[in-house]
Amino acid sequence: MTAETVMTLAFQALRMALSMAGPLLLVTLLVGLLISILQAATQINEMTLSFIPKLLAIGTTLVLLGPWMIDTMVDYIRNLIQSIPNLVA
Repeated sequence: MTAETVMTLAFQALRMALSMAGPLLLVTLLVGLLISILQAATQINEMTLSFIPKLLAIGTTLVLLGPWMIDTMVDYIRNLIQSIPNLVA
């Protein structure tokens, strides 16, 4: 196993992690921004106000994007397992 192979595997793993976490983080960011704008406009300074909308947004995102996330992860893991003989030899 060469250094190039290790770097390629690390890059693919980081790209997979980003593609799995990216949509969830983006939705959380947008919901948090909207709640912050609402709090600034109404002068409500409650720290726990944004928790429930973020939780609901993450749940909805997981329900909508869950099948895609599972398919993507299964394909990645299948390709990784199939490439083990080539990596060892």
